[in-house]
Amino acid sequence: MPKLYSGAEIVFKCLEDQKVSHLFGYPGGAVLPIYDELKNHPSIKHILVRHEQGAGHAAEGYARSTGKPGVVLVTSGPGATNVVTALTDAYMDSVPIVCISGQVPTHLIGTDAFQECDTTGITRPCTKHNWLVKKIEDLPKIIHDAFSVAMSGRPGPVLVDIPKDIQFAKAVYKNFSNKVSKENGKSDKSFSINEINTLIDLMRKSKKPVFYTGGGVVNSGPEASNLLRELVSMTGFPITSTLQGLGCFPGDDNQFLGMLGMHGTYEANNAMHDCDLMINIGARFDDRITGKIDEFSPKSKKVHIDIDPSSINKNVKVDLPIVGDVGEVMQSIIKTTKKNKPLFLKSNKQNIAKWWSQIDKWRAKKSLNFINSEKKIMPQHAVQRLYELTKKYDTYVTTEVGQHQMWAAQHYKFNKPNRWMTSGGLGTMGYGVPAAVGVQIAHPNKLVIDIAGEASVLMTMQEMSTAVQYNLPIKIFIINNEYMGMVRQWQELLHEKNYSESYSAALPDFVKLAEAYGCVGIRAKTPDELDEKILEMINVDKPVIFDCVVDQNENCFPMIPSGKPHNQMLLGPQDQKSKKITGKGKTLV
Repeated sequence: MPKLYSGAEIVFKCLEDQKVSHLFGYPGGAVLPIYDELKNHPSIKHILVRHEQGAGHAAEGYARSTGKPGVVLVTSGPGATNVVTALTDAYMDSVPIVCISGQVPTHLIGTDAFQECDTTGITRPCTKHNWLVKKIEDLPKIIHDAFSVAMSGRPGPVLVDIPKDIQFAKAVYKNFSNKVSKENGKSDKSFSINEINTLIDLMRKSKKPVFYTGGGVVNSGPEASNLLRELVSMTGFPITSTLQGLGCFPGDDNQFLGMLGMHGTYEANNAMHDCDLMINIGARFDDRITGKIDEFSPKSKKVHIDIDPSSINKNVKVDLPIVGDVGEVMQSIIKTTKKNKPLFLKSNKQNIAKWWSQIDKWRAKKSLNFINSEKKIMPQHAVQRLYELTKKYDTYVTTEVGQHQMWAAQHYKFNKPNRWMTSGGLGTMGYGVPAAVGVQIAHPNKLVIDIAGEASVLMTMQEMSTAVQYNLPIKIFIINNEYMGMVRQWQELLHEKNYSESYSAALPDFVKLAEAYGCVGIRAKTPDELDEKILEMINVDKPVIFDCVVDQNENCFPMIPSGKPHNQMLLGPQDQKSKKITGKGKTLV
């Protein structure tokens, strides 16, 4: 007679067969059988967070920095609803998460039992798929299917809801893990050689091309980044990136135009507007990238390469859709070009010489420049010094959301994929601290820094207790301007300087708060002490909260005002005064 396993045992058998090493969670009544079984599985280390949202973001940081799925365990009711923000964040940014939630016993479902909620109903819009386990015999296949769905195609979060009686019930365990795709973002090749040849012909004829790359390159794996670098070098084309694609191409390479979009560089946005061929590789034409849709890159032929067919023609109509894993598509482009179009490469670089000349003129604007100060720390300067003092390390950076996030994207140069973890699509304040916890768990000997804002960081500050418990030396580098900075900036530009509720009038003393948590607290107030304090932060082998007090009034430029096209950027305060900005139905000066 085959051995029978309880539902709780089956959960761990599945996790072991999926080679899961870490589990981020918070116990509660509806998952106690699973927690009771935890002691029998030493190969799986549980990380006790302080809030279920923190568990989800930590799993995101783990997944984003490794390419492996992050695994979350929460209880029913509020445990499940607390993790919804992180699941939605992962859904928007294509991060593979497997969330296992407890549920009240099967016979109590629908009775408004204690800590009951319709978990599958609530999470249906923010997961790739979810399951309510109704029979113990279904549990092994459902969990293995969950990993398969999370990792295949366009990655994303999934949820398995397990009633408490199913956790006690017994069944035979079957291992379905060998049927699960092991490679993040890979799927059967669906593009054709005719599409590749059509793209190469468009590239050959183009006089003003640009590569527009996104997070899909990260999701395809490290080899995709290597192929991207080969493709860009081979063609001589300029390349720009979305927020989530940073690091796939070296940030200090001359062919890289910087990030594009609302707070992108002048040269990247003008190149996107004026190009005659746009090759989108693994990006989704997000509204922060496109600006005004009907004036977005109006004269270009548009190519969209993406593994997710539902993303193609969703926001922007394209001339050549290519559905497939971006790494496989790039490999095919490179191979076909070298084999069939050997003269294309040399002649093409001559064709685009005038284009590079125009790009150099845009670059001469130096749109990321700012007026530095000898008395106050400017936020851009703080990020630049942080980069210069940490670039020799293989540093992993997370962020919260706001001005500091954009300054980090602009001024911290990433040369490798999976080193930049930030909340893009959902824009989740509080993402950075727990994400840093997850990254440090995955990379215990690496330098992990959360570039934070003083408002965002307070939303999940309790996870510093998690960092202390597990001896995780994460560094929280707070750009402290005492405002919800991006809110204040929009209020200044669009709402006649009505700074309604954007000033944080009662901030904690972050140095004392660090000490209360058992961390190290450091504060810098002037530029001349900044480097010394940053080096102190780096060299401390403990969690650190660094309070970097910066100029309160600095705005994040360049900026495309909401609803404007790429060629109507504001480059700084002088444009802020001289150009008209539309907001609230008014034209503001």
